[in-house]
Amino acid sequence: MGKFVITKSDNGEFRFKLNAGNGETILVSEGYNAKAGCENGIASVKTNSQHDERFEKKTSSNEKHYFNLKATNGQVIGTSQMYASESGRDNGIASVKTNAPTATIDDQTV
Repeated sequence: MGKFVITKSDNGEFRFKLNAGNGETILVSEGYNAKAGCENGIASVKTNSQHDERFEKKTSSNEKHYFNLKATNGQVIGTSQMYASESGRDNGIASVKTNAPTATIDDQTV
């Protein structure tokens, strides 16, 4: 089962990452000023991850593949790791779609 992990960075920003059942990180968020914003981001991932059109497939300047998950307003709510191949990136998208809806939340800021 997947898990969202909430952390707080040294500059006070809250972030989440989505880990697959094997512990591998498959999506990371931007920084949020408030924990409530971070929690709203998690809720947005759970909802938006079920819509193919919300995944933006990208290729970096060094030919690595990654994706962004976007909300209905076009804002990026999560970014994947870099993958060596398009198929690896597509497997990452499939993993987010599978894990996000039922992922538990591990709040490491309390």
